Amino acid sequence: MSYPFSLPPNRCQSRNLEPAIDARTMEIHHDKHHGAYVNNLNTALEAHPEFHNRDVEWLLRNINSVPENIRTAVRNNGGGHANHSLFWELLAPGGSKEPGGALAKMISDTFGSYNAFVEKFNQAALTRFGSGWAWLGMDPQGKLQVVSTANQDSPFMDGNTPILGLDVWEHAYYLNYQNRRGDYIKAFWPLVNWDAVADNFKATR
Repeated sequence: MSYPFSLPPNRCQSRNLEPAIDARTMEIHHDKHHGAYVNNLNTALEAHPEFHNRDVEWLLRNINSVPENIRTAVRNNGGGHANHSLFWELLAPGGSKEPGGALAKMISDTFGSYNAFVEKFNQAALTRFGSGWAWLGMDPQGKLQVVSTANQDSPFMDGNTPILGLDVWEHAYYLNYQNRRGDYIKAFWPLVNWDAVADNFKATR
């Protein structure tokens, strides 16, 4: 999708993510925070029709091609839009609870085991200072990696492709968990629909 960008439907409302993520947090997170990223991204691009046919992934992968006067706005708000659009699609109480097939094998080959991967991912999420994200993604060489990014920075900016992400901004968990980020991270895993992650993985191959 390209300009004007739009807020995707809040499918999580019908997925009953409670008690891990409460409905009020999800409503504010989706409607207010993600909605603001979309509106601000459209405002930044309004006077730049040369970018109106570009999707958000292209904008982030080519962020240095964006004019300097709107680059920070596109980086922050385009990243926020891309990051959240992926995040919502991965949260569901149904679906596979662990990866399977080629993705499971690559995780095991890369990290030693699924549990070792989860530990590495949790550490990336827990140690991100301030606001940001933890990611499982593919690098340009087709290898899996766990990384953390600050604020709304996207792995696309570094040439990588995210397939699983966790938002560790306080607005994602503070109503339920206050300063207990580790509890929020632990509650995240039963919500991950690995079927959706596998689809993202296949799309990178």
